[in-house]
Amino acid sequence: MRILHTSDWHLGQHFIGRSRAAEHQAFLHWLITQVDELQIDAIIVAGDIFDTATPPSYARELYNRFIGALQRSRCQLVILAGNHDAAAVLNESKNLLQYLNTQVFAGGSAELAEQLVLLKDRQQQPAALLCAVPFLRARDLLQSQGGQSAADKQRSLQQAIAEHYQQLYALAQQYNAQHQQQLPIIMTGHLTTLGVSRSESVRDIYIGTLEAFPADAFPAADYIALGHIHQSQQLKAGTDIRYSGSPIALSFDEAGQQKQAWLLQFSAGNKSVTSLAIPCFQPLRSIKTDLAGLTAKVQQAVAELAAGERLWLELVISETDAYLSDLQQRVEQLLQDLPVELLRLRRQRSSQAAGLTVAAQQSLAELSATEVWQARLETESLSAEQQQQLTGLHQQVLEKVQEAQ
Repeated sequence: MRILHTSDWHLGQHFIGRSRAAEHQAFLHWLITQVDELQIDAIIVAGDIFDTATPPSYARELYNRFIGALQRSRCQLVILAGNHDAAAVLNESKNLLQYLNTQVFAGGSAELAEQLVLLKDRQQQPAALLCAVPFLRARDLLQSQGGQSAADKQRSLQQAIAEHYQQLYALAQQYNAQHQQQLPIIMTGHLTTLGVSRSESVRDIYIGTLEAFPADAFPAADYIALGHIHQSQQLKAGTDIRYSGSPIALSFDEAGQQKQAWLLQFSAGNKSVTSLAIPCFQPLRSIKTDLAGLTAKVQQAVAELAAGERLWLELVISETDAYLSDLQQRVEQLLQDLPVELLRLRRQRSSQAAGLTVAAQQSLAELSATEVWQARLETESLSAEQQQQLTGLHQQVLEKVQEAQ
């Protein structure tokens, strides 16, 4: 039995005004190729299929085309919602996709048995049990209680999530006992776990008020496939807990990461997990420099490009030149003959009070319209339904503005 663990596709993402459609299309084509070449039996996508609750039509088309192209391989697909995904969007095709060997879990279920999935190999023989846990919100698990402090709410939510995992694990063990089998048990999740490394593209939205879930609260499953953190990593815990990370760099501080998926193989009671490196479909680079060294550093980065590629660039100009009023014009002149697109120009300034050198706060020009909207929305106390409705309206207005431009 071969299972591929991936997550955080963020289909439909715009990166500082640039579409990622071509990259996502290339990644999904690469994924289909890996399924064929490695004879993969099942794919687990651990959340954040889409970048927003109202993904653009081309992102939905990429999603649907991928599922259609996967059918010839007879590979089973399990889709789990993340905090960026809207349950309504994933659920609209859920029933239809069941006939295409695809199971979708858009939210927590009151019936635990509905979250237990039997994974089969290519001979259609039972090979593993999957406890399919998507992004869990407080309303999925808890009744609203007045008078609770923030700390009390966090403890209650953490306990409820731990109980949810333990109950699902017990159900999987019960299934094995009833069928006199020893199928490996895999669990999923979309959350931040204590001890992980994060990047700037991971928003500070975890699970309600839950900031981080302790790794030792997970059951002793054979493998726990997580999403939400964009850097691939394995946690130091008693059980095998891993984040696959995002397949493409979603922020400049992810540019130096080797993106990957995890390939699990179960055979005769043994398990192996190997890294499957994902090609870079769009080079990114963040360079810190002064004006004098800018050309040499950028040329060094450009020398690594393949024929026909263009580098998406962030420049952080050191404090010696940061205060120049014509900085943008000078930088553009230095870059004009190089195969680069300057997406972000940041000025580094000195903080005398702290005695440290820090990067200046982002200006509106450095943020996309969607990023500004999300930052504003997060300052309000709104239900998930209200956020989804407002985001949908905002997306409609934004699309009309972009069409007019």
